[in-house]
Amino acid sequence: MKLCIHQRGLYFEELDPEVIYRHSPGRTVEAADNTLFSTLTMNPQSLHLDAAASARTEFGERLVNSMFTLSTLIGLSVAQLTQETTVANLGFGQIAFPSPVLAGDTLYAETTVLSKRESKSRPEVGIVEFLHVARNQRDEVVAEARRTAMMRRLPAEDQP
Repeated sequence: MKLCIHQRGLYFEELDPEVIYRHSPGRTVEAADNTLFSTLTMNPQSLHLDAAASARTEFGERLVNSMFTLSTLIGLSVAQLTQETTVANLGFGQIAFPSPVLAGDTLYAETTVLSKRESKSRPEVGIVEFLHVARNQRDEVVAEARRTAMMRRLPAEDQP
């Protein structure tokens, strides 16, 4: 019988606060992504949708919706860290967008585990606080977010 390797995120016990997790691949953002996301989420902000109005701003062009940037940042971490191992997001805090994202930028993400603890009420899960950071192709930080998530513990048969 061949060995079968199942892609998944990391369990609570496998998440290490001493590690920076760099996620791959990056994601190039297109103007259509920004328009679709903004209209799907009922955000009619001219900065995202109106090229003529945006051309008159200090940025000179449309900005990518910051909620798209945040969603992409978290999404880039899923395959490596939380695919099938997260139970739920518990909250987000200290979100910042220090530089704008423009159509054509490529986002790269990394995550650090800030803290982790066993759940007081649910022994099968742990609580983890992540710091997610997105950079563009020029290595400029474009987004940072702290996220608290409930993570599955290793199944009993996999415990050391």
